[in-house]
Amino acid sequence: MTVSLLLIALGGLPALPGAASFTAFSAELRGAMSGGSGFSPEGSAFWALVSGIPAGVFYYLGIITLQRSIRECGVSLAGSFSKMGILVPMALSMLLWHEMPATLQWAGILLALTAILAGSVGSGSGEGALPGLRPVLLLLFLAVGMAEFSNKVYQYYGAEGLKNLFLLAVFTTALTLSAVRSARRGIRLQRVHLLTGLAVGVPNFFASFFLIAALSRMTAVVVFPVYGAMTICLIALFGRLLFGERLKPRERISVALAAAAMVLINLKGTGS
Repeated sequence: MTVSLLLIALGGLPALPGAASFTAFSAELRGAMSGGSGFSPEGSAFWALVSGIPAGVFYYLGIITLQRSIRECGVSLAGSFSKMGILVPMALSMLLWHEMPATLQWAGILLALTAILAGSVGSGSGEGALPGLRPVLLLLFLAVGMAEFSNKVYQYYGAEGLKNLFLLAVFTTALTLSAVRSARRGIRLQRVHLLTGLAVGVPNFFASFFLIAALSRMTAVVVFPVYGAMTICLIALFGRLLFGERLKPRERISVALAAAAMVLINLKGTGS
Protein backbone atom coordinates (compact mmCIF):
# COMPACT_ATOMS: atom_id res chain seq x y z
CA MET A 1 0.00 0.00 0.00
CA THR A 2 2.84 2.38 0.89
CA VAL A 3 4.59 1.70 -2.41
CA SER A 4 1.34 2.35 -4.31
CA LEU A 5 0.92 5.72 -2.60
CA LEU A 6 4.55 6.60 -3.29
CA LEU A 7 4.28 5.76 -7.00
CA ILE A 8 1.00 7.67 -7.28
CA ALA A 9 2.60 10.69 -5.58
CA LEU A 10 5.64 10.57 -7.89
CA GLY A 11 3.86 9.82 -11.14
CA GLY A 12 0.41 11.21 -10.58
CA LEU A 13 -2.77 9.76 -12.04
CA PRO A 14 -4.59 10.61 -15.27
CA ALA A 15 -7.89 10.48 -13.34
CA LEU A 16 -9.09 10.12 -9.76
CA PRO A 17 -12.10 8.24 -8.39
CA GLY A 18 -15.02 10.53 -7.65
CA ALA A 19 -18.38 11.63 -8.97
CA ALA A 20 -17.06 12.28 -12.49
CA SER A 21 -15.29 8.93 -12.52
CA PHE A 22 -18.44 7.12 -11.40
CA THR A 23 -20.45 8.85 -14.11
CA ALA A 24 -17.94 7.81 -16.78
CA PHE A 25 -17.81 4.26 -15.41
CA SER A 26 -21.61 3.94 -15.46
CA ALA A 27 -21.85 5.30 -19.02
CA GLU A 28 -19.08 3.03 -20.33
CA LEU A 29 -19.94 -0.15 -18.39
CA ARG A 30 -22.18 -1.82 -20.98
CA GLY A 31 -19.82 -1.11 -23.87
CA ALA A 32 -16.69 -2.17 -21.98
CA MET A 33 -18.18 -5.46 -20.83
CA SER A 34 -19.60 -6.32 -24.24
CA GLY A 35 -16.25 -6.42 -25.97
CA GLY A 36 -15.48 -2.75 -26.43
CA SER A 37 -12.10 -1.13 -25.95
CA GLY A 38 -12.43 -0.99 -22.19
CA PHE A 39 -12.87 1.97 -19.87
CA SER A 40 -11.48 5.43 -20.47
CA PRO A 41 -9.01 6.79 -17.89
CA GLU A 42 -11.94 8.46 -16.09
CA GLY A 43 -13.95 5.25 -16.01
CA SER A 44 -10.87 3.21 -15.14
CA ALA A 45 -10.38 5.23 -11.95
CA PHE A 46 -13.66 3.87 -10.60
CA TRP A 47 -13.06 0.44 -12.19
CA ALA A 48 -9.80 0.27 -10.21
CA LEU A 49 -11.84 0.37 -7.00
CA VAL A 50 -14.60 -1.94 -8.24
CA SER A 51 -12.12 -4.62 -9.30
CA GLY A 52 -9.46 -3.88 -6.67
CA ILE A 53 -11.60 -4.51 -3.58
CA PRO A 54 -12.59 -8.13 -4.46
CA ALA A 55 -9.01 -8.70 -5.66
CA GLY A 56 -7.81 -7.65 -2.21
CA VAL A 57 -10.21 -10.14 -0.63
CA PHE A 58 -8.80 -12.95 -2.79
CA TYR A 59 -5.25 -11.83 -2.03
CA TYR A 60 -5.99 -11.92 1.72
CA LEU A 61 -7.66 -15.33 1.45
CA GLY A 62 -4.66 -16.62 -0.48
CA ILE A 63 -2.29 -15.62 2.32
CA ILE A 64 -4.52 -17.07 5.04
CA THR A 65 -5.10 -20.37 3.23
CA LEU A 66 -1.39 -20.64 2.39
CA GLN A 67 -0.49 -20.33 6.07
CA ARG A 68 -3.10 -22.91 7.01
CA SER A 69 -2.04 -25.25 4.19
CA ILE A 70 1.58 -25.13 5.33
CA ARG A 71 0.55 -26.06 8.87
CA GLU A 72 -1.74 -28.89 7.81
CA CYS A 73 -0.09 -30.25 4.67
CA GLY A 74 3.53 -29.13 4.69
CA VAL A 75 5.48 -26.63 2.63
CA SER A 76 5.80 -28.77 -0.50
CA LEU A 77 2.12 -29.44 -1.08
CA ALA A 78 1.14 -25.91 -0.12
CA GLY A 79 3.73 -24.44 -2.47
CA SER A 80 2.68 -26.77 -5.28
CA PHE A 81 -1.02 -25.89 -5.09
CA SER A 82 -0.20 -22.20 -4.72
CA LYS A 83 1.94 -22.13 -7.87
CA MET A 84 -0.51 -24.26 -9.83
CA GLY A 85 -3.11 -21.57 -9.15
CA ILE A 86 -1.98 -19.97 -12.44
CA LEU A 87 -4.20 -22.55 -14.16
CA VAL A 88 -7.23 -20.53 -13.04
CA PRO A 89 -6.44 -17.28 -14.92
CA MET A 90 -5.17 -19.27 -17.90
CA ALA A 91 -8.37 -21.32 -18.19
CA LEU A 92 -10.67 -18.35 -17.59
CA SER A 93 -8.80 -16.20 -20.13
CA MET A 94 -9.20 -18.90 -22.76
CA LEU A 95 -12.87 -19.37 -21.89
CA LEU A 96 -13.90 -15.72 -21.58
CA TRP A 97 -11.64 -13.93 -24.06
CA HIS A 98 -10.51 -16.77 -26.36
CA GLU A 99 -6.83 -16.10 -25.71
CA MET A 100 -5.36 -19.22 -27.29
CA PRO A 101 -1.64 -20.02 -27.51
CA ALA A 102 0.16 -20.96 -30.71
CA THR A 103 1.19 -24.59 -31.33
CA LEU A 104 4.77 -24.27 -30.05
CA GLN A 105 3.53 -22.21 -27.11
CA TRP A 106 1.27 -25.10 -26.07
CA ALA A 107 4.39 -27.24 -25.70
CA GLY A 108 6.08 -24.49 -23.69
CA ILE A 109 3.07 -24.09 -21.42
CA LEU A 110 3.02 -27.83 -20.68
CA LEU A 111 6.75 -27.74 -19.93
CA ALA A 112 6.26 -24.72 -17.65
CA LEU A 113 3.50 -26.45 -15.70
CA THR A 114 5.65 -29.57 -15.42
CA ALA A 115 8.55 -27.43 -14.16
CA ILE A 116 6.32 -25.79 -11.55
CA LEU A 117 5.03 -29.15 -10.34
CA ALA A 118 8.49 -30.74 -10.31
CA GLY A 119 9.98 -27.79 -8.45
CA SER A 120 7.20 -27.64 -5.87
CA VAL A 121 6.40 -31.17 -4.85
CA GLY A 122 8.79 -32.60 -2.30
CA SER A 123 10.34 -36.03 -2.40
CA GLY A 124 11.54 -38.41 0.20
CA SER A 125 9.65 -36.91 3.14
CA GLY A 126 6.21 -38.08 2.26
CA GLU A 127 5.04 -34.54 1.58
CA GLY A 128 5.21 -35.03 -2.14
CA ALA A 129 2.65 -37.82 -2.12
CA LEU A 130 -0.89 -36.59 -2.40
CA PRO A 131 -2.73 -38.15 0.59
CA GLY A 132 -6.15 -37.31 -0.81
CA LEU A 133 -7.33 -33.89 -1.88
CA ARG A 134 -7.74 -31.81 1.26
CA PRO A 135 -10.28 -28.97 1.20
CA VAL A 136 -7.72 -26.39 2.34
CA LEU A 137 -5.53 -27.16 -0.69
CA LEU A 138 -8.46 -26.70 -3.04
CA LEU A 139 -9.28 -23.39 -1.33
CA LEU A 140 -5.65 -22.33 -1.67
CA PHE A 141 -5.63 -23.21 -5.38
CA LEU A 142 -8.82 -21.20 -6.01
CA ALA A 143 -7.91 -18.22 -3.81
CA VAL A 144 -4.45 -17.76 -5.35
CA GLY A 145 -5.82 -18.40 -8.83
CA MET A 146 -8.58 -15.83 -8.46
CA ALA A 147 -6.14 -13.30 -6.98
CA GLU A 148 -3.94 -13.68 -10.06
CA PHE A 149 -6.97 -13.58 -12.35
CA SER A 150 -8.00 -10.28 -10.77
CA ASN A 151 -4.89 -8.67 -12.28
CA LYS A 152 -6.04 -9.84 -15.70
CA VAL A 153 -9.60 -8.63 -15.10
CA TYR A 154 -8.39 -5.13 -14.27
CA GLN A 155 -5.93 -5.07 -17.18
CA TYR A 156 -8.46 -6.28 -19.75
CA TYR A 157 -10.98 -3.52 -19.05
CA GLY A 158 -8.96 -0.78 -17.34
CA ALA A 159 -6.30 1.70 -18.40
CA GLU A 160 -2.73 0.61 -17.61
CA GLY A 161 -1.93 4.10 -16.33
CA LEU A 162 -4.34 3.52 -13.43
CA LYS A 163 -2.82 0.22 -12.26
CA ASN A 164 -1.26 1.92 -9.21
CA LEU A 165 -4.74 2.92 -8.07
CA PHE A 166 -5.96 -0.65 -8.62
CA LEU A 167 -3.04 -2.05 -6.58
CA LEU A 168 -3.67 0.53 -3.86
CA ALA A 169 -7.25 -0.76 -3.58
CA VAL A 170 -5.98 -4.36 -3.53
CA PHE A 171 -3.43 -3.95 -0.77
CA THR A 172 -5.57 -1.55 1.28
CA THR A 173 -8.39 -4.12 1.28
CA ALA A 174 -6.02 -6.94 2.25
CA LEU A 175 -4.45 -4.80 4.98
CA THR A 176 -7.86 -3.84 6.37
CA LEU A 177 -9.03 -7.45 6.53
CA SER A 178 -5.76 -8.50 8.16
CA ALA A 179 -5.98 -5.69 10.73
CA VAL A 180 -9.57 -6.64 11.62
CA ARG A 181 -8.59 -10.30 12.01
CA SER A 182 -5.60 -9.40 14.20
CA ALA A 183 -7.70 -7.08 16.36
CA ARG A 184 -10.36 -9.74 16.90
CA ARG A 185 -7.64 -12.19 17.97
CA GLY A 186 -5.99 -9.66 20.27
CA ILE A 187 -2.71 -9.68 18.32
CA ARG A 188 -0.59 -6.61 19.03
CA LEU A 189 1.38 -5.13 16.15
CA GLN A 190 5.15 -5.37 16.67
CA ARG A 191 8.17 -4.20 14.71
CA VAL A 192 8.90 -7.72 13.46
CA HIS A 193 5.41 -7.84 11.93
CA LEU A 194 6.07 -4.60 10.03
CA LEU A 195 9.46 -5.75 8.77
CA THR A 196 8.09 -9.14 7.71
CA GLY A 197 5.13 -7.47 6.02
CA LEU A 198 7.43 -5.18 4.04
CA ALA A 199 9.70 -8.06 3.06
CA VAL A 200 6.72 -10.00 1.71
CA GLY A 201 4.46 -7.18 0.56
CA VAL A 202 6.90 -5.13 -1.54
CA PRO A 203 7.92 -8.03 -3.82
CA ASN A 204 4.26 -9.05 -4.12
CA PHE A 205 3.33 -5.51 -5.11
CA PHE A 206 5.94 -5.33 -7.85
CA ALA A 207 5.03 -8.83 -9.02
CA SER A 208 1.47 -7.63 -9.63
CA PHE A 209 2.71 -4.31 -11.03
CA PHE A 210 4.83 -5.93 -13.72
CA LEU A 211 2.32 -8.72 -14.25
CA ILE A 212 -0.31 -6.18 -15.31
CA ALA A 213 2.24 -4.49 -17.57
CA ALA A 214 3.06 -7.85 -19.19
CA LEU A 215 -0.62 -8.71 -19.62
CA SER A 216 -1.07 -5.44 -21.50
CA ARG A 217 1.40 -6.68 -24.11
CA MET A 218 0.92 -10.48 -24.18
CA THR A 219 -1.88 -12.96 -23.64
CA ALA A 220 -2.55 -14.50 -20.24
CA VAL A 221 -1.85 -18.03 -21.51
CA VAL A 222 1.72 -16.89 -22.25
CA VAL A 223 2.32 -14.55 -19.29
CA PHE A 224 1.19 -16.81 -16.44
CA PRO A 225 3.25 -19.92 -17.36
CA VAL A 226 6.33 -17.71 -17.80
CA TYR A 227 5.57 -16.04 -14.47
CA GLY A 228 5.29 -19.38 -12.68
CA ALA A 229 8.30 -21.01 -14.31
CA MET A 230 10.52 -17.97 -13.77
CA THR A 231 9.61 -18.09 -10.09
CA ILE A 232 11.15 -21.57 -9.95
CA CYS A 233 14.33 -20.33 -11.66
CA LEU A 234 14.68 -17.25 -9.45
CA ILE A 235 14.16 -19.21 -6.24
CA ALA A 236 16.88 -21.64 -7.31
CA LEU A 237 19.22 -18.81 -8.31
CA PHE A 238 18.85 -16.77 -5.12
CA GLY A 239 18.99 -19.90 -3.00
CA ARG A 240 22.35 -20.66 -4.57
CA LEU A 241 23.75 -17.11 -4.42
CA LEU A 242 22.51 -16.09 -0.98
CA PHE A 243 22.45 -19.34 0.96
CA GLY A 244 24.82 -21.61 -0.96
CA GLU A 245 22.07 -24.17 -1.52
CA ARG A 246 22.85 -26.94 -3.99
CA LEU A 247 20.02 -28.01 -6.25
CA LYS A 248 18.73 -31.53 -5.93
CA PRO A 249 18.42 -33.58 -9.14
CA ARG A 250 14.66 -32.98 -9.19
CA GLU A 251 15.19 -29.23 -8.85
CA ARG A 252 17.80 -29.20 -11.63
CA ILE A 253 15.29 -30.91 -13.91
CA SER A 254 12.70 -28.31 -12.93
CA VAL A 255 15.00 -25.39 -13.80
CA ALA A 256 15.97 -27.00 -17.11
CA LEU A 257 12.31 -27.53 -18.01
CA ALA A 258 11.53 -23.95 -17.06
CA ALA A 259 14.33 -22.64 -19.27
CA ALA A 260 13.13 -24.75 -22.21
CA ALA A 261 9.58 -23.53 -21.59
CA MET A 262 10.74 -19.90 -21.78
CA VAL A 263 12.18 -20.53 -25.24
CA LEU A 264 9.11 -22.32 -26.60
CA ILE A 265 6.58 -19.88 -25.15
CA ASN A 266 8.38 -16.94 -26.72
CA LEU A 267 8.60 -18.53 -30.16
CA LYS A 268 6.12 -17.50 -32.82
CA GLY A 269 4.16 -20.49 -34.03
CA THR A 270 0.98 -21.56 -35.72
CA GLY A 271 -2.20 -20.89 -33.76
CA SER A 272 -4.00 -23.93 -32.43
